[in-house]
Amino acid sequence: MSFKSHISLDNPLRLLYHRFRAIIASFIYWFPSRNMVIIWITWTNWKTTTTNLVARWLKSTWKKVFMFSTINYFIWDKEYRNDTKMTSPDPFLLQSLLKEAKNAWCEIAVIETSSHSITMSRNWGIDYDIALLTNVTQDHLDLHHTMDNYVRTKLKLFKNLIWSKRKPWIKKTAIINIDSDYKELFLNETYDVLSTYWFDHNANLRATNIINDISWVTFDVKIPGETLKIKTKLFWKHNIYNILWTIWVFLSLWLKEKDIEKAIKEVDVIPWRLEEIRNYEWFKVFVDYAHTQDALENVLNTLKNITWINRIITVFWATWDRDRSKRPLMWEVVSRLSDYVVLTQDDDYSEKTQDIMKDILPWIERKEWNDFWIIPDRETAIRTALLQAQKDDAILIAWKWDEHVMMTNSWPIPYNDKEIVLKILKEIDDNKIIK
Repeated sequence: MSFKSHISLDNPLRLLYHRFRAIIASFIYWFPSRNMVIIWITWTNWKTTTTNLVARWLKSTWKKVFMFSTINYFIWDKEYRNDTKMTSPDPFLLQSLLKEAKNAWCEIAVIETSSHSITMSRNWGIDYDIALLTNVTQDHLDLHHTMDNYVRTKLKLFKNLIWSKRKPWIKKTAIINIDSDYKELFLNETYDVLSTYWFDHNANLRATNIINDISWVTFDVKIPGETLKIKTKLFWKHNIYNILWTIWVFLSLWLKEKDIEKAIKEVDVIPWRLEEIRNYEWFKVFVDYAHTQDALENVLNTLKNITWINRIITVFWATWDRDRSKRPLMWEVVSRLSDYVVLTQDDDYSEKTQDIMKDILPWIERKEWNDFWIIPDRETAIRTALLQAQKDDAILIAWKWDEHVMMTNSWPIPYNDKEIVLKILKEIDDNKIIK
């Protein structure tokens, strides 16, 4: 174990060290954010999805966009995998990428940010213009210790919004999910423009007249002087949230109504949010980046509400050593909403897989080998789920979604859930393994 691991994440000297590095990085690359519109997207769930959606929709309107998220980043038309295992990267990397984006004439940057990033000053020196709050659930209490500290760390992003360097072509805009817990803290801050979204009449922006048919979802969104007619292939309620806050971003950037409607209509898939891995069997396989109690509950309830689904089989992980208090909360949701559960490994970091398993066992009331399996090897766990599946079942493989690396106790190893699923499905199709 390294000397660094013995120093607490919130040690003042450690925080000072990170602030110093961020300041140096900003001056080395000479504050490239001052020439772009910067959009920060934050909170517990949906950050990666929203970041990608906003950026891709903006690109579809021929805006030159830089984007950085937990899993990928792109500079205009060049896309790369994010294998750093960090939502917000080292400030030297982020500032260098912003400088590269500036040199490529990118006019907008969409950046996912985490509470770790704010605490560690990784976003210091980046002058942002739009801050978007999606939702709030428990996470990262290994660093913040309490939910109040966690929320107030996120609040710093919104407090600093109005104080960051102004750009004459954009107002300082906060976009808030009015249904979020702790929303009052964020709504009480002063911004040039405060925008809220949700489904009820209290929100500035809301969806009405929602119609689902076999191919499309349509709904109306009233904006000043206009009603947008939205047509999309993105089903399920959480995707309407994604569209609502993206519309506010578009309006903040003065995009025309016809361009907004056209951009939303053209995107027909959201990677990493209930992404289906298509196959020739009679069951469905989904991967999703659900890694909190709230995210798991949302995605499993979505599957529960699909009438043709027979059983839900969930491949679930016992979260590694950052926030152990999440483990019983997540297990309760998975156990309550799944018919079968396969408990397996994820990124171990400093913990051992078997120790993580032992830590969660006291909260598990299911009997092993009945509707519950403990299988430490993740590929074997996924294989077990696929072999157990019957007609009209749905298999949810949670958390690692499209990551290409797994962190072991020793070093990172190549790993990808989707590739594993496709390999096993091919073995089933070729009768190399018999269900």
